[in-house]
Amino acid sequence: MNKFVLASIVTAAFAMPAAAADYKIMAPASPGGGWDQTARAMQTSMQDEKIAGNVQVVNVPGAGGTIGLAQFVNQAKGDPTQLIVGGYVMVGAILTNKSPVTLDQVTPIARLTGEYEALVVPAKSDIKDMAGLVEKLKADPGSVSWGGGSAGGTDHITAGLIAKAVGVDPTKVNYIAFSGGGEALAAILGGQVTAGISGYGEFESQIKAGELRLIGISSDEKIDGIDAPTFKEAGVDVSIQNWRMIAAAPGLSDEQKAAVTADIEKMATSAAWTKILADKGWANTFLAGDAFTAQLKKDTEATSAILKDIGLVK
Repeated sequence: MNKFVLASIVTAAFAMPAAAADYKIMAPASPGGGWDQTARAMQTSMQDEKIAGNVQVVNVPGAGGTIGLAQFVNQAKGDPTQLIVGGYVMVGAILTNKSPVTLDQVTPIARLTGEYEALVVPAKSDIKDMAGLVEKLKADPGSVSWGGGSAGGTDHITAGLIAKAVGVDPTKVNYIAFSGGGEALAAILGGQVTAGISGYGEFESQIKAGELRLIGISSDEKIDGIDAPTFKEAGVDVSIQNWRMIAAAPGLSDEQKAAVTADIEKMATSAAWTKILADKGWANTFLAGDAFTAQLKKDTEATSAILKDIGLVK
C-alpha cells in the first residue's frame, strides 16, 4: 500500500463521527410508574435524536427502588453504559428501609424532571373535594386508606404532611404502598383504597375519562390545564414536588462521567425530550454537575428531617 492511499485511509478514519454509545437504563420499579415512564422517555429521546445507538430499559422492582439500586451498585461498577433512574422516592426509601446501599455509591449525573402530586378518589366516591377527605380523616384517621408508591416515598410523605397540616397524628395515616404505578392505579380505580396519591401524569388519562376525581394538586400555585385547586387553596398548607434523576455506575473515570453527562445534556435539550415533557406535564428541572451533587445532599438531609417529623424514621 503506498503512502498516499494509507494517508487517505487514516484521514477518512479520523473524519468519521464516533459511534453513538449504547445504554442500559434500569427503572428500579414495576412497569407503568414514574421511573419506568422516565426511563422509556429517555430511551425514545436518545434513540430518536441519535444520541445513543441501542437503549435498553430493564425493570427491577421492590422496596422503593432499593432492590434495584443494590443490584446496580453490585453489578454495574465501572461500566459507563449502565444508568439508573431514581429520585425523591428513592431518597426516602433508603432511609425507611435502612438500605445498606445508598446514592453515595453511584455517580449522580443530573436531575431531570419535577412533578407535583395529585390527590384523587374514584369517581363513584362520596368524597367530592379536599374538605370531604379532611372531614373523614379527622373523624377516624384509620378509616381513610391512601394508595400510592413505596413506603417513605413522595406519595407517603405527602399523605403524612396532609395529616399533620390538618391536626391529625401523621403516624396514624393508613398508607398502602404499591411497588408500581400500574398496581396502585388498579387499586384506586377498584375502590380498594379511599384515595390515591401520585404524580399527575400517572392519573391524567383516568381523570380525563371521568374514572377518577382530582381533588387537589401539591403545587404552590394553580397549574394551567389542570382543573383542581392546590392543596393550599383547599385549606391544607402543603406543597411538595417529586423530582427524578439519572445516575451512572460507581467507579467511573472523570472522562467516562463527562461523556455520559454530555449525552444526557444533549437529550435534555432535544426536541424529542421537550415534547415528552410537555405531553406528560413534567416540569424541566434539569440540573447537572457539582450543582446537582450539592442539591442531592441537601434534598437527602431535608427528606430525613421530614420522615422523622411524620414518624417514618426514628
